[in-house]
Amino acid sequence: MTSERPLNPRFDEDVNFNLVSGPPQYRNHTDRPVRYFTVVDKEDGSVLGYLWASDADDAAAYEPRKAGGPRAANEGGSWIRRLRERKSRGLRPTQTLVELYNEPELGGRGRPLPGSLTDAPNAATVEALAVGDQPAVGRSPSE
Repeated sequence: MTSERPLNPRFDEDVNFNLVSGPPQYRNHTDRPVRYFTVVDKEDGSVLGYLWASDADDAAAYEPRKAGGPRAANEGGSWIRRLRERKSRGLRPTQTLVELYNEPELGGRGRPLPGSLTDAPNAATVEALAVGDQPAVGRSPSE
């Protein structure tokens, strides 16, 4: 008698992968100019990340601030849901950005920092801002 267990015959069946579409979403990268704002914690005002958008490539995304740790990364889920909801309504990325910037009370831990809506040359600039502690584009370090 052998100690080997017989193989389940299902392992010999072909696996069918059916592609399904997910929720509508903006692209998550662009090399073209973007508008963005700073997302801060509602409780202590610390920077959690940045939300950016560009109509040229139908792109928008949330970039968590590396120094914000897990709290900043977790906040991304709330912003991604908001982006998807506005995309499903047919809003252009910058319309979505302005709507979220002006919304008085959002769910989640973060909120837009008043006065932080500004421009950047591309998404990579905002991503670099999230990774490092350099000042926002077009703003002095003291702002």
